[in-house]
Amino acid sequence: MIVEARNVSKRFGSRVAVDGLDLDVSPGVCFGLLGPNGAGKTTTLRMIYGVTRPTSGTIRVFGIDIARDPRAVRSRLGVTLQQNALIDALSPEENLRVFGRYHLMREPELSRRVGELIDFLELTSHARLPIAELSGGFKRRVAIALSLMNRPELLVLDEPTTGLDPVSRIALWDEVRRLNEENGISVFLTTHYLEEADQLAARVGIIDGGRIVAEGTPAALKAEVGDPTLTLTLADPGQRDAARAALAGLGPEVPADGRVAVRLPGGATRLPDAVRALDEAGVVAAEIDLAQPTLDDVFVAKTGRHLEGDERTPDAGAAR
Repeated sequence: MIVEARNVSKRFGSRVAVDGLDLDVSPGVCFGLLGPNGAGKTTTLRMIYGVTRPTSGTIRVFGIDIARDPRAVRSRLGVTLQQNALIDALSPEENLRVFGRYHLMREPELSRRVGELIDFLELTSHARLPIAELSGGFKRRVAIALSLMNRPELLVLDEPTTGLDPVSRIALWDEVRRLNEENGISVFLTTHYLEEADQLAARVGIIDGGRIVAEGTPAALKAEVGDPTLTLTLADPGQRDAARAALAGLGPEVPADGRVAVRLPGGATRLPDAVRALDEAGVVAAEIDLAQPTLDDVFVAKTGRHLEGDERTPDAGAAR
């Protein structure tokens, strides 16, 4: 395991930020720690890269106890915090050079690495502009570039897209995905965006009140919640009762704000049966949606509430 946490707790006075956390992160994966603000995400991350020590329990990174030898761990980590640690008066190229010297890099290695990162993160057109003149999306790219200077084995990202507009957020997702899938860099990210965890993470841990309440692949977590939902928008609302009767044998009905919806065991494989039943009943559907369970459904099932502050977009997995 690249990260192992065993019975980790962290207290700040009387406040418990992390409470008995157990966690395993395999090499080469992108692991997403999902939860609301104040759930313990950032505290967990800070313990992983050795800025904060656990009150109890142990965290091993690369098999090394981070509390005993933090320098050995940090030399193999790259970290991007919520706040960009950039020098606004300098350009991206100059920021990278400063950070490279911090890592004791010398010429010609320094110039070669700066050039590699500027090309990789597509910063060429902005490489010599002052950081202060860049958009939020480009600033985050530069912040990630800084964390890659030392060629880390594990990239730690603390809410990497907070405050970005949707276009910049999606562009940054592409960069993180490329780092993980094409370059083999393990990624540990915290987020309170459901879609971000769904898009990037091969495995997700849901943290609430300092405890991990669910952990697994997004698909497995969704499967625990239940079957896909088939939702009809009727051409004639007066056919609602007929539609409900036609679909009654396919699965249990669920509330749908004036539409007709049922859980559909078998998902897309049962869609022809639903269409046939509606046709035989003479029901005309203006629109048919088949939606898989979402991480929001998982969060509700595990915590009893929706994830506040998440900027949800329509489920990319919905079939029309």
